[in-house]
This record gives sequence, C-alpha cells and structure tokens, in this order.
Amino acid sequence: MAELPSGTVTFVFTDVEGSTRLWEEHPIGMQDALARHDAIVREAVESHGGHVVKGAGDGGFAVFGAVGDALRTAVAVQVALAAEAWDATGPLLVRVGIHTGEAQCRDGDYFGPVLNRAARLMAVAHGGQIVCSQATADLARDVLAGDVKLIDLGEHRLRDLSRPERVFQVDAAGLEVEFAPLRSLDAFPGNLPLQVSSFIGRDRELEQSAGALDEARIVTLTGVGGVGKTRLALQVAAEVLPRFREGAWLVELAAVRDPVGVADAFAVVFGVTTRSGRTLSESLVEFLGTKQLLLVVDNCEHLLDPVAELIDEIVRACPGVHILATSREGLALDGERILAVPSLRTPADGADLETIAGSDAVQLFVDRARAADAGFGLDVNNTRSVVRLCRRLDGVPLALELAAARVNVMSLAELASALDHRFEVLAGGRRGGGLFPCAREDGAAVGFRRRAQRFKHKLWISLRQA
Repeated sequence: MAELPSGTVTFVFTDVEGSTRLWEEHPIGMQDALARHDAIVREAVESHGGHVVKGAGDGGFAVFGAVGDALRTAVAVQVALAAEAWDATGPLLVRVGIHTGEAQCRDGDYFGPVLNRAARLMAVAHGGQIVCSQATADLARDVLAGDVKLIDLGEHRLRDLSRPERVFQVDAAGLEVEFAPLRSLDAFPGNLPLQVSSFIGRDRELEQSAGALDEARIVTLTGVGGVGKTRLALQVAAEVLPRFREGAWLVELAAVRDPVGVADAFAVVFGVTTRSGRTLSESLVEFLGTKQLLLVVDNCEHLLDPVAELIDEIVRACPGVHILATSREGLALDGERILAVPSLRTPADGADLETIAGSDAVQLFVDRARAADAGFGLDVNNTRSVVRLCRRLDGVPLALELAAARVNVMSLAELASALDHRFEVLAGGRRGGGLFPCAREDGAAVGFRRRAQRFKHKLWISLRQA
C-alpha cells in the first residue's frame, strides 16, 4: 500500500442512498451493481492521486493530500455513475461529503473528529449530491478550475450537535443542481441543544444504543456521574432523528425536585396545558397519542418512581413514541432495555504513540486541552504524563475535561501527581449483576449514589488544591 498522506488532509465520504431497499428488491442485481460502483469509485480516486481507505459495498471513504484532487474526484465519480447503465437495480444514487482537517493515521486507517465531521456532512446530502465544509471551500477557492463551482447552502446543524457548519454544494458539468433541502437537524422538529464541544469516541455505544431503539421502545443509559450519559443520549438522538416524523425532544429533569413537577417538565417541552376534566399527565398522553417521536428524558435517578410511572403511561398509550432515558439506575419498566455506559477506553501498557493518540480517553483530553491552550499537542515528551493522567481519572469524561481545563496553569506531570489518591474510583453493583446499582433499598447502593454525587465536587477541589 502506498504511504497515506498525513497532516492536513481532505476526506471524501460516499454512501449509496436507499441501499437497504435495493438489496431487498434486487438481491442478485445489487451484487453486480455494487461491484461496478466500487470499481468506479476506486478508479476515480486513484486517477486523481487519492487513496481508498475503506471502500466496500454501500460506501466508504478516501483521503487526499490536495483539496482540489478530492473535489475533482467527487465530480468524476458522480458523472461516471450517472453515465453507467445499471440494468436491474436502476441508477445508484450516491451522496458525497467532503471535509478537510487534521487526522491521526494508524495501521492504514484514520482517526479523529475530522472523520466524524466528514461523515456527518455526507449524511445530510441527497443521492447524486456533493457537499463540502467551510474548511474545504476556503482551501478550494484558489485551486478550482472555472468549470467547478461551489454553491453556498448556508449554515446547518449537523448530527454531531457541535458548532453549525456552513455547507457548500459542488457544481460542475454533468451534475444535478436541484435537490431537496439538506437533511440537517434544522430539517426535523425537536429541541436538541447545540453542544459547545465535539463528540469524541463512543462508536460502539452509539451503534448499540441506536440498535436498541429499533428493538425496544424504552432504552435507559445507566452509569456513574460524569461518565457522559447525557452527551451520549443527545448524540444517539441526533443519529436516529430521521426515523421519527415529529423529531426528537429533550426533557431535562435535573432541576426538578418535586415529583409533581415531572409532568410539568414533560408538558412544557410541547406547550401542553391541562384540558378540562383531565390531569396534566392525561392531557400530555392525549397530545402524544398520534405522534411519532423520540423523547430523551435526562437525569431520572432522583425521581425514579414518578418518572417511571409517567413514561409507562406514555409508552402504553402512544405507540409512536420511543423513550431514551439517562439515569444512574434503570426504571424497572416492562420492555425496558438497559445499557451501561462505561468510561472511555484508556491506552494499554506498552502502546505506541499512534495507538495512544487513537484511544478515546486521550483524544478527549487532548481536544479539551487544546481549548484551554491552543498550543497543546500530544508528543513523545508528554505522552507518558497524558496516559498516566487518563488512567488516574479512570477514563471518566467529566474528570478528563476538568483536568484538561487546567493545562494552561499546571504541567501535565504536576497535574497527574496532584490527582494521585485525591478521589475514590467509583464502583458498584447492579441488581442481577453488572456495573451499576439499581436496588434503591440496598445500603451499598445508597452509599454509591452519595459518592457519585460528591464525585464532581471532590475532583474539582483536588484540582484547586494542587
């Protein structure tokens, strides 16, 4: 394999639109069609100096050292696909997303938030359409020939929920120009909040959670305080948003202290008020009765009984409503699927620099450290300290973020040393086995919850004393 480019690179992501339906309707024809699709993509990539990193079946991605080559490749792919005779399957419509940035390369593959951004761009496009990011457009303006133009489609919220992205459509001879609005978060109903930081790692948890929502109407993400349940739930909701006609809606319960306020918290999200002769809960259930939507119910642990009671009413009376809850313990409802959210993966002993840089815990720490100190980076001189710190914090995302915020006032070695023995690593047992407790009457579980509540405060005090 030729050496893959490093530094600032441009990724081209592709995906065959409607491939699941095509496989069901043309199981034999799709084998030949996708083989031809793969050959067209590979030929275009390699003829423009790119490298196919992953390319099999319904989609994949390629990498380029020059942004102009990436854009010309995307155009060549779409033109060739449009000219092909597809026989049984009909035309294969491919959506393409292009993004430029820095990514880590390891063992013939790339890692980093830039890949997620490219994939999110591709996901908002339609079959036959090529879209690119602001970063790509800025670099491309000086190298594009007159026959390739960029059409500004405005700012859009992508499914990673971080900063909005200004999206451009690539226009050239032989390409379609008119498409439906992009499938960004703005195109769907809901109130999912914009996040101030990028979502890192958790690929396995994302896939499991999204899959669980296909199989169960109540999915509860459990875990200790600070492990990232809320952030994961919001990202899952963004990923599955197109499945729900009336969108995804967040119900926040952290500030609710009175059980009576649970129904109020749900109702205010939709502007539901009490109807004559009905309770607020009954009015809410009636409103949701014909809706097809996802409810993200965050921080249920301190109000388990009233929350579980209302969710049970909604699920039984509203067949189109799915629930994604976060809690330190399960809701104990029929049909509930409980998924434990683990800490982020930390590097194994003896790992090399590239492997260390690719671990979720290290990626999160480095990303947040750069927010505090723009000059921060992982290198041979600080790798051991970063790994030591990530392990001391047991890969807990909140702990990593708090520690990363201190890199502009403390060295990594000082920070790691200051954290030694400064807080108790959280652990516990879940009813029926597992990682997290859910037996409210169990004294050990009560102690666990109290330790979890003190976790954020203890860590912050430790850092301030250092």
